[in-house]
Amino acid sequence: MGIGIRRGVVRRICRGGIHAATGALLSVPPLVVALTVTPPAWPPALRFPVFGLALCAVVGAMGVPRAARRGSVRLANRLLDAGLPAPAAPATHRSPGRWVNRARTSAYLAAHMALGTTVTAVAALALFAAVLFPSVWLDGGGPVAVFGTTVRVPSGPPGLWTAAVCAGSLALGCAVAAGGAVAVRSPARALLGHRAAERLAAVEKQRDLLARRNRLAQELHDSIGHTLTAATIQAAVAGELMDSDPVAARRALTSIEETSRAAMDDLDHVLGVLRARQSDTAPQRTLTDLGPLTERVREAGTGLHVETSGDLDKVPAAVSREAYRIIQEGLTNALRHGTRSAAGAEAGPGISLRVAARDGWLEVTLTNPVDAAAPFRPGRTARGNGLTGVAERVRLLRGELSAGADGEQGTRWRLAARIPLRSTP
Repeated sequence: MGIGIRRGVVRRICRGGIHAATGALLSVPPLVVALTVTPPAWPPALRFPVFGLALCAVVGAMGVPRAARRGSVRLANRLLDAGLPAPAAPATHRSPGRWVNRARTSAYLAAHMALGTTVTAVAALALFAAVLFPSVWLDGGGPVAVFGTTVRVPSGPPGLWTAAVCAGSLALGCAVAAGGAVAVRSPARALLGHRAAERLAAVEKQRDLLARRNRLAQELHDSIGHTLTAATIQAAVAGELMDSDPVAARRALTSIEETSRAAMDDLDHVLGVLRARQSDTAPQRTLTDLGPLTERVREAGTGLHVETSGDLDKVPAAVSREAYRIIQEGLTNALRHGTRSAAGAEAGPGISLRVAARDGWLEVTLTNPVDAAAPFRPGRTARGNGLTGVAERVRLLRGELSAGADGEQGTRWRLAARIPLRSTP
């Protein structure tokens, strides 16, 4: 543990020294330009103000490029552990916040240069003293000029005090490097961090990203859930018909293969989006894709009667997509909880689906039989994710939803959704 602490301290001192040295190097171009434009022949009353103006102008110009801000943020995060977020891109090239950030970058560069130059100079002098005094002592002693005064270094044992000077100078240099890193960390966070507007934009961006990913998760749940339910029932049908009707059993197995491939396509697409950190959506299906969906239900050995009315092709895209998912989830619940016969539609009333676009509304009504001995209870599904997802989709589209037992003794389950075809205030 002690070794780890010492390594951490040494690492921080080294990083602080590198950051200070970087600031000292950055200060060279402004100083050179300022000295160039102020000849020594000028009187001091004119030379010093011009020198200051030139210095400020060059430092201000250095903070204009966006690369300067990005580089400063990366350097502060790597060497100071400042934890700064990546600079936000301006909304427009004429955004006032763009110039505010440029001024803040220039102010940070000025602080970095001033503090870096000071830390580097003090650390260099400390290192020089740590080497000079022991060297003079080992060389037999002699005078050493220090800030206008002369210090006599004796030879032999009396000069052992130079070892203490060496240790103290090294400690001073390390302390200055570490202290400089701590001192510049606060200006870095204040001047390179996001402003209130940028923080709000970052939060909104993260919120939108989470919303899109939640949407991906919901669509993946609908698609995979329907596929697994249908495949399970089709496998049971194939098992029942394997001896009596091998042709029908092979059809069921083929349907399992096709639906599984479609689900894998959806899964691969969503995983690819998540890995790439993109904001795309899973493959979108609409009411025009009801044919393959209902056919898979029939292939599961369940009778399904479909009735459509109105021009479904003219249903708005958003409504059409959500209606498809609502129907898919309703059919999944019907397959999971309803009664089924291997013989298909002729064995009973089966599932009934009606989709109608009329009078500015899209109406979706789905009914299915449930076991009379164990009637389908609304509370059981209401707590599940399926009906909750359906209700959320309908609510976002400002529609109406009703779901519950229907018919005598609750032997049928009815799901009805009404969605406006045009947005309403």
